[in-house]
Order: sequence, then structure tokens, then C-alpha cells
Amino acid sequence: MKTILMVVAAVGIMTSGLGYAQSGADVAKAKGCLNCHEMDKKKVGPAIKDIAAKHKGDKSAEGTLAAKLKEGKGHPKSAASDAELKAALQYMLTAK
Repeated sequence: MKTILMVVAAVGIMTSGLGYAQSGADVAKAKGCLNCHEMDKKKVGPAIKDIAAKHKGDKSAEGTLAAKLKEGKGHPKSAASDAELKAALQYMLTAK
């Protein structure tokens, strides 16, 4: 009985959003990133592939870009959570 309750509790937490992580592509779409960025060509902003190429090998790129998105410096301010920003940036920075 204890095991069943633990499984039910775990499923409840995961489906409530506390343990659920969206893919970076889903976050990018949901938060409007794809309104200005396309994967392989410049739109309003640079192509996602160009962003990845520019920051290739830069270990601090994710943190730097997340800070810019939160503060609205050089880019419109993002209303995404830290976890959403991380997912979207990891998706974008690993694009090929």
C-alpha cells in the first residue's frame, strides 16, 4: 500500500509541473522565440544555427544569454522561468 501511495504522489508531482520538463524546442515555440528566430535563416533576429555557431565552445554562453534575456539587454525581456530559459538555450546552443 505504501508503494502505491508513493507512486501516486510521484505521478501527481510530475504532472503538476514541479517535476515536468518541457523540451527546449517546445519552450522556444511556447515563449515566442520562433517568432523572431528560425533554425537556419535570419528572421527578425539571427538564425538559431548562427547563435549556436557564435557561442560554440563558450562554457559561459548559457548563463550570459539567460541573464540578457531576463534583464532585457540587447533582446526583449523574456517571461520564461529559469528552467524554461535553460531548456530553450540548451536547445538553441546545440543546434547544428
